[in-house]
Amino acid sequence: MIKITLPDGSQREYDQAVTVADVAASIGAGLAKAALGGRVGEGADAKLVDTSHRIDADTTLAIVTDKDPAGLELIRHSTAHLLAYAVKELFPEAQVTIGPVIENGFYYDFAYKRPFTPEDLAAIEARMQELAKKDEPVARRVLPRDEAVAYFKGLGEHYKAEIIASIPSNEDVSLYREGAFEDLCRGPHVPSTGKLKHFKLMKVAGAYWRGDHRNEMLQRIYGTAWASKEDLQNHLRMLEEAEKRDHRKLGRELDLFHLDEHSPGTVFWHPKGWTLWQEVEQYMRRVYRDNGYLEVKGPQILDQSLWEKTGHWGKYRENMFTTESEKREYALKPMNCPGHLLIFKQGIKSYRDLPLRFGEFGQCHRNEPTGGLHGIMRVRAFTQDDGHVFCTEEQVLAECAAFTTLLQQVYKDFGFTQIIYKVATRPDARIGSDESWERAEQALMEGLRRSGVDFEIAPGEGAFYGPKVEYTLKDALGRQWQCGTMQIDPNMPERLDAEYVAEDGSRKRPLMLHRAIVGSLERFIGILIEQHAGALPAWLAPTQVVVANITEAHANYVAEVAKTLQKQGVRVAADLRNEKITYKIREHSLQKVPYILVAGDKEKASGAVAVRARGNQDLGVMALDDFARKLADDIAHKV
Repeated sequence: MIKITLPDGSQREYDQAVTVADVAASIGAGLAKAALGGRVGEGADAKLVDTSHRIDADTTLAIVTDKDPAGLELIRHSTAHLLAYAVKELFPEAQVTIGPVIENGFYYDFAYKRPFTPEDLAAIEARMQELAKKDEPVARRVLPRDEAVAYFKGLGEHYKAEIIASIPSNEDVSLYREGAFEDLCRGPHVPSTGKLKHFKLMKVAGAYWRGDHRNEMLQRIYGTAWASKEDLQNHLRMLEEAEKRDHRKLGRELDLFHLDEHSPGTVFWHPKGWTLWQEVEQYMRRVYRDNGYLEVKGPQILDQSLWEKTGHWGKYRENMFTTESEKREYALKPMNCPGHLLIFKQGIKSYRDLPLRFGEFGQCHRNEPTGGLHGIMRVRAFTQDDGHVFCTEEQVLAECAAFTTLLQQVYKDFGFTQIIYKVATRPDARIGSDESWERAEQALMEGLRRSGVDFEIAPGEGAFYGPKVEYTLKDALGRQWQCGTMQIDPNMPERLDAEYVAEDGSRKRPLMLHRAIVGSLERFIGILIEQHAGALPAWLAPTQVVVANITEAHANYVAEVAKTLQKQGVRVAADLRNEKITYKIREHSLQKVPYILVAGDKEKASGAVAVRARGNQDLGVMALDDFARKLADDIAHKV
């Protein structure tokens, strides 16, 4: 007898081997119809399998449906194959390569003699719908590697044959067939194409074969797939909203910055954009000052030998910009930590000096590949709100808990209230002893517990020198952005021979805490722009107030109002152009200015202004002092 244990703890017995589909059918017709696959085994040993998978020994089994995250992955993986099936139907000469699942969807790379057009994309999606309606079964078979190579060569699929040829010769490979199309794949897949109903092709992009720029360029078709029509529609609406909020688009429209091929991966900040930058930086500078940080400034270029001592040279060499002078090799810093350690080492430090907190708005450079650059979100030159805390082991918990509280307040001020906390533990490639890693990991977890937050564990995702907490914020569209971090590093102080004088007069190594709240200022400003759809709150807006006259007779009064506000520290502009007031209001509304003040005869006579708030809100006529107090209150409370 074969005993199968289900997720609710109940057990079923079968007198012979059964498939996942058989088990689902024995439970109920509804589950049999909904089954997409199965999860066999428990914990780290659990394996996702097809519904045709045969079970011939006692085990645990969960039936996977579209309610399960793994079910959605099965749908997306299978839809990628459906895409390849449709392309081969319409364009028989196209060669298929690879088609993985990605966040919110999938893609498949093709080699074809001409670029796919938008009309091609529409035709491919229509054919996918037709093939799905056929509800053709998806069947798996296994071939020896060499036989599979010969099979795909015979089909003219040379890319696929190359992939299989890279597999060890003594291994078998699995193939999946649906109708007339068969593809190499480890699986698993949905049981039939009829399970694939809610998908859409999104775009075509170029992609190098196997991600190597020395190889030929392929065509990558991106798509998205969901378990329900509602989920698909919600996702498409989110994408539409995200496109409206795209920081690159808003950066042009609001005249904040531009990117230029004369310096790829760097940002040219315009006056309005640099004003926004300064507001973010000066806010963070106040955070440093008010929380015991001493601001420092390290050099841009450091000797190669330093990077070798810290371990960065071996880990990040390919991403570092290097230079040479007088037969010495240097690197532009990709991070600030070694410089802060060198500052710490100047002079004798006592236990009374700890914790010692350094902060720097340090510009860093990383040689990101061109294909990975994305507006100001992913650049080659960026500035971090970088901080390092040198402390004793006994001080770590208090520092970690205080940092989490501080970070929460900063994010709240910028308009983010949802934070995800994750502890990334020791990776396989690391430095330092297991004992020091264990102490550091436990300290980070306990620090979060003291802050009263729930967190998850990310096994093996720590930095090579120490574990870390990753703070990920959710924006207005539910997208996740990992910005903040707190890392415990017992190793770099050891490598650079940093020490302090302990209470008993002995010399000891400090622990080094790497911490950032917003991370890259460029990236964070991009996130801010998209979070607020360009309509930045008054305290951040490059122009907080525009004062506009109705006719030339009111020009002097408007200029006086603007000057008065400017003396109070308001970022104000006077619009004295000979244009209709409706035109001025519309133009500044499109520029997302928080407040537009209008002055005509009545306002001039009474020393008042007509106030319009962003979003076409008419707040009526106010005395200038009353408006100034309202604006000051908005700014003080980060409204």
